[in-house]
Amino acid sequence: MEQPEFAGIYPYLISPVDAATGQVLERPLRALVDHLIAAGVHGLSPLGSTGEFAYLTLEQRARIVEIVVDQVARRVPVVPGVGAYATADAIQQAERFLRLGADGIVLILQTFFPLGRAAVESYFRAVAEAVPCPIVLYSNPQFLGADLTPDLVESLAAVPNIQYFKEASGNTGRILTCLNRVGDRLKMFSASAHIPVLVFRLGGVGWMAGPACLVPRQSVRLYELCQAGDWDTAMAEQRDLWQINELFARYNLAACIKAGLRVQGFEVGDPIPPQQPLPAAAVEEVRAALERYAERAPTR
Repeated sequence: MEQPEFAGIYPYLISPVDAATGQVLERPLRALVDHLIAAGVHGLSPLGSTGEFAYLTLEQRARIVEIVVDQVARRVPVVPGVGAYATADAIQQAERFLRLGADGIVLILQTFFPLGRAAVESYFRAVAEAVPCPIVLYSNPQFLGADLTPDLVESLAAVPNIQYFKEASGNTGRILTCLNRVGDRLKMFSASAHIPVLVFRLGGVGWMAGPACLVPRQSVRLYELCQAGDWDTAMAEQRDLWQINELFARYNLAACIKAGLRVQGFEVGDPIPPQQPLPAAAVEEVRAALERYAERAPTR
């Protein structure tokens, strides 16, 4: 089977869950999928950090992937996050999501006890060897513990289906080091919201971003400007978009995205407990920021 190429804007989807029952809120999730595709996004990635994957059961994760894949109906690639402490757990998740119709996975390693380089490498290699799909490596040591250093990325790039790298350090020198070492064996996705234009200019192919759930059209325009080589306009728009991302840096990311989506008419619920919803004053900050971007969706 021919594998899709991953490039462009991939919103990290939220996970709408009823706090009282634990049921996935299907209707707003389907509505959000349609809204984002209509806005021009190039793919969707459920179960990332914005998707609160660490707070979900395996059944909740699988249900979210099932709904997203069904609603997308092959219009764009679906690349869910697979995050686990144990290698066997990650393989089980990856296999299940692929059976549900996912096009690839974003592979995440969670840690509790410290792991050396050999252990970290063995996790990513074992999962990649267990599944046939394209894999996006994800490194975010601030939250996940394990770091994918340039040396480790260079080694993992030799695995045939490890084809992409989402690097969340925000360090452009480190990103460039990785790109120089792996050549065309790995393609780079931006993670940090303040540098996608720089990542594109260094040769990156896309941006996986939670804020794109709220400002998809602006995010797509940013990508298109970079594809056209209009770097001055792209940088000006990135600076403008950073004003809403400053709110996400100040507050809980998932809480901000969910609050913003509710402002836009998507009843996606609150962040999953024990996380707390935004206080009223913060919600008003999000509302005011979104009004600037005129990114409104019909009431649902």
